[in-house]
Amino acid sequence: MKTYYTIQTAFRAVRANKVRSGLTVLGVVIGITAIMLTVSIGEGAQSLILGQIQGLGAETIVVRPGRKPTGPTDFAQTLFADSIKDREVNALRRKENVPDYVSSAPVLFISQAVTYGNAIDHPTTYGWSAEFMASMMKVKVASGALFTDEDIKQSASVAVLGGEVKENLFGDEDAVGKSIRIGAKNFRVVAVLEKGGGGLFNTNKIVVVPSTTALAYLTTTKHYNEIMIKVSSPEAVARSVEDIKSTLRELHNITDSSKDDFYVETQQAAIEQIGTILSVLTTFLSAVVAISLVVGGIGVMNVMLVSVTERTKEIGLRKALGAKNSDILAQFLFEAVILTLVGGAIGIFLGVLLGYLTSVILTTQLGLAWQFSFPLKAALIGIGVSGSVGIIFGIYPARKASQKSPIEALRYE
Repeated sequence: MKTYYTIQTAFRAVRANKVRSGLTVLGVVIGITAIMLTVSIGEGAQSLILGQIQGLGAETIVVRPGRKPTGPTDFAQTLFADSIKDREVNALRRKENVPDYVSSAPVLFISQAVTYGNAIDHPTTYGWSAEFMASMMKVKVASGALFTDEDIKQSASVAVLGGEVKENLFGDEDAVGKSIRIGAKNFRVVAVLEKGGGGLFNTNKIVVVPSTTALAYLTTTKHYNEIMIKVSSPEAVARSVEDIKSTLRELHNITDSSKDDFYVETQQAAIEQIGTILSVLTTFLSAVVAISLVVGGIGVMNVMLVSVTERTKEIGLRKALGAKNSDILAQFLFEAVILTLVGGAIGIFLGVLLGYLTSVILTTQLGLAWQFSFPLKAALIGIGVSGSVGIIFGIYPARKASQKSPIEALRYE
């Protein structure tokens, strides 16, 4: 019963100074809001990216030239590595080398402007197989027809446009059958893709031309940036990876696996790697943002010290009526905890609200398939942290109040 009255008294003291109490918890509110928003956006981004990678299919294997990057400086070496050419593509397509092979397509990344008349656009241009791309990314054709494997064999000058690229170049004009220019080469538009959601693989902003045509006319190199291989089932991925490695090592006369001039990645490995990176990044940002809670805690302690000074007579009167040091300490400690818990609850509400509004904006304005995620774990941590801040930064003012002499306190003016 004594604890109940102590808490009741603490609530009355907090309500008696509403403006000061509100300003006191502002730092805690900002800190918890920032943590909730950071975690919510981090989980939404992770869901978006991993969902799109999973959409590529668990049975997809990617072979890239060069050594597997282990740091930022390694990516440039990988980009210019030339160990994946037509010879490697043809070897991996043979069933005797990769028994579970179903289909594959080499890929080139082209960085050149695309023009039509006076209109110009800078999409992501791929030298690829349009049919493989459409099947893997599950996109549909809005008009025209995708170029075929026969067009790839003949190095045809044909192109498939993403929906936004078509609009940027042609507006309301029909694009199929018209000629666009990529670099110094003209291409006939044979198809336009339906507009869909944006994201990591935004098919709205791509142009796809035959890989052989890109290799012959749009780049000075004679190698591919990667080969995408589809095998018979997800269960066949592990053994197919070993088959691919054995084939390429034999082709390149490599006997020591540590000297591989290529590397192989699966979708599951990419999912695990990206998931780990995003989780670490979210945790790091949350830790940085949590510094503001320390500032908020110091604010709570300062205000509580002022409150102790202002209420010196009250403390003396309570002690004169029989209150113990522990009663005074408990009251002021409860006040500090109440303030920070209320701040934590408000911060959680604002963080969730801002996270939801962010997801709505990203979905409606940018066309991303962004899913709002309520970070339950972060909310529980937020409540725990805000309560801890109240205890840690409230203990000193509470102890100072409890140690006041009742006689001196009653004499205080």
